[in-house]
Amino acid sequence: MNLSGQSQFASKANQLLSWGHWFTFANIGLALVISLGYLAADTSPTTLMGSIYLVLNWVGHISFLTFMAFVLTIFPLSLVFPYPRHIRGMAAILATLGASLLALDAFIYFNLGYHLSLSALEQIISLTWQTFVQGSLLATFIAGACVFLILAFELIVSNHCWRHLEQLKQISCGKKITAVLVSCFAMSHLLHIWGDANLKFDITKQDNVLPLSYPTTAKSLLAKNDLLDLDLYNQERDLSLSAISQNYQLPDNIPACSASTQKQTAAFLVFETDAQLQQYLIEQAHPYFAIDTFLQPALSQDTLFNLIYGLPAYYKPALMGNQATPAWLDPALSVSIDGFTDFNYLNTDAPQPTLSFINANAHSQIQADLIFAFSLAPNQARPIHSSTLYVNDNNLPLQSDIVQPMDLLATIVGQLWQCDEVANTTIMGHNLYHAEQETGINYTQGIFVAYKKDRITLIEPDGSFKNISAAQGFALEHRLDVPFLVESIKKLKQFNH
Repeated sequence: MNLSGQSQFASKANQLLSWGHWFTFANIGLALVISLGYLAADTSPTTLMGSIYLVLNWVGHISFLTFMAFVLTIFPLSLVFPYPRHIRGMAAILATLGASLLALDAFIYFNLGYHLSLSALEQIISLTWQTFVQGSLLATFIAGACVFLILAFELIVSNHCWRHLEQLKQISCGKKITAVLVSCFAMSHLLHIWGDANLKFDITKQDNVLPLSYPTTAKSLLAKNDLLDLDLYNQERDLSLSAISQNYQLPDNIPACSASTQKQTAAFLVFETDAQLQQYLIEQAHPYFAIDTFLQPALSQDTLFNLIYGLPAYYKPALMGNQATPAWLDPALSVSIDGFTDFNYLNTDAPQPTLSFINANAHSQIQADLIFAFSLAPNQARPIHSSTLYVNDNNLPLQSDIVQPMDLLATIVGQLWQCDEVANTTIMGHNLYHAEQETGINYTQGIFVAYKKDRITLIEPDGSFKNISAAQGFALEHRLDVPFLVESIKKLKQFNH
């Protein structure tokens, strides 16, 4: 029996294991830097506890993922193939692949709002292709340079840790660093349990930020030990929408909008079919500019209600039932509604209306300072429809994430008529000339709609839900983002008291 050979084999394995620990520490630092992209993608917490949880969860979870990557890849290799030169090279390549994948996932999350998954593969490929292949050469160069820098970093760290292993062994802070990382991981889960049990949404809204993050929850842990009142918990977290609102409370202190600023005219051209719209665009002497991902309810009357009142159809029974005037509509304004008989009660007798809503056809002729044109959704089973919006103003940002009918009205009132306060107070839409809004809500056919970047969540009246991609329409495998949806429902009900 060759005991010296076995001893030499064990010695190499022990050295590689010690080297692997320091190599992993270095990669934890790199992963923390890359993962800052996740934190930048969402709004910062507004409370002290939310901020503390953000830091603890970021440090603890990313460190855990990096350590598990080492345990599942480099550690087994060092045991079965303890040849330092080969292991160091393979480890650098594997670490480069892992760090690059993390960077890609952070990029996807920053732009689309969800992580890498097979269900969203089509949209992910489309985004990366448009950015790095069809996009500018600078983006392609930066992406390639980042991968090269990561590989260089891994090779330098791998060799440095091996060559200075004896000096590194003398450093006493290794165990302290490990204790800090483990403490961050454990404390983040404990803090999440507390936040989940006490409905601290500033904490629980961070559940989906980091990849492969499944924090322990109060419902799963405390209920298992009979320490949680499930009835109270479920009542507080109830996402169900009550019956269709039959009351609408006008916002208090609606600011005045000077009539002198309302000289510019605007028009909405609404076509029955996309074929009519395309024919109209061909016949126009002046160009129209396209905005993709125009999201509208499949039910035409709900789309028109969004457009005219600037509100979700949640308020349609209350306002249309009483033939109420939209809160944004100043008496000095004149409105023309042509071809939509359900809303004829809002017509004002004026030869030159300030704002026109027109049931258009291919040969329609209209003169206005700002014109939006789109076609209604075709008959379909899905409650919402994504299409293309056209506008005659090329100064309007054309790369907005998602645009809804309510946004168009908010743009006219806030931008064209310079009445931002009126738009913010009375309309649930965003001014398209302002910075992009990554979130929004709607309501149609009893279904609550909330979107965040490319991800759209649909909640049925029975409480079931599904997530879909706004751009491609396919289903997404994504957990229910309870805090985001609770805040969205509060926004929906802001005029329902």
